Amino acid sequence: CVQETDLLLDSILICQSGNDKKESAGQDEILAKLVSTIMSDFPKPFDIEAAQKKYPVNYSESMNTVLTQEMVRFNGLIKVVRSSLRDLDLSLQGKILISAALEKAARSLYDGKVPELWMKQSYPSLKPLGSYVQDLKDRIEFFQRWFDQGPPVSFWISGFYFTQSYLTGVLQNFARKYTIPIDEIVFDFQFINAEVEQKPEDGAYVWGLFFEGCKFNLSTMLLDESDPKVLFYKCPTILLRPVHFQECSDYPNYNCPVYKTSARRGVLSTTGHSTNFVLMIRVPTDKPEEHWVKRGVALLTQLD
Repeated sequence: CVQETDLLLDSILICQSGNDKKESAGQDEILAKLVSTIMSDFPKPFDIEAAQKKYPVNYSESMNTVLTQEMVRFNGLIKVVRSSLRDLDLSLQGKILISAALEKAARSLYDGKVPELWMKQSYPSLKPLGSYVQDLKDRIEFFQRWFDQGPPVSFWISGFYFTQSYLTGVLQNFARKYTIPIDEIVFDFQFINAEVEQKPEDGAYVWGLFFEGCKFNLSTMLLDESDPKVLFYKCPTILLRPVHFQECSDYPNYNCPVYKTSARRGVLSTTGHSTNFVLMIRVPTDKPEEHWVKRGVALLTQLD
């Protein structure tokens, strides 16, 4: 239903006329203000050289590599956003000619959408322009705080550009610490209904996920039916605890898929990972797994 509504609105926007000179002048003013607003406090690229010096490659700490690689990925997106907004500002002032790609980006910005020019360098997202820009700023702030203050006690799993690299880093740390082949290690999951104050001995605390199609009952610490008219429910902090596959805990669970967006579809990237699917998390439940499968229950790293 939501996707059909989005398609209808997109079709209406496409049919809008943009030929009227007065309307065009009004659009230019709105675009100029929008560009100025976004650029006023948009972060600059990370200092990769400083990051590599402060967090050098370390055999026993894979998070150093994860941090610098994430900074490199975000730098590509930051540079595209800043350069396109700068060029658009100059074109609105009549100082440079506007290209076809930039004109298309301007139309998207005016319509409140994320330009395709940005999405080619971006992580998956279905958010509208305002929410996307704020989300991007929050992600950049998360990694800047990590750089300034050191690794956090709990990680905002939704903030990663390439989430799978972080998960691999957690497994790698455990494998190297106990000299166990990494392909024999799996994640065990523990849901935490409390604020965590220190890092776990092994693994990592993560937060920022959302349940779709159900809720998580904090009293019973089990999956439960959604409340009326509530589409999404915030997931509590989860301990990702690496264990040997033979030592994985056994409890009644729903093997819940985690996706980056509500589209729940993606393509295989050059790394062999899906651009949308992240991993399966075993969520405790007192109902048969089929019960939640019929409801299409999943975890999302971000909302639309």
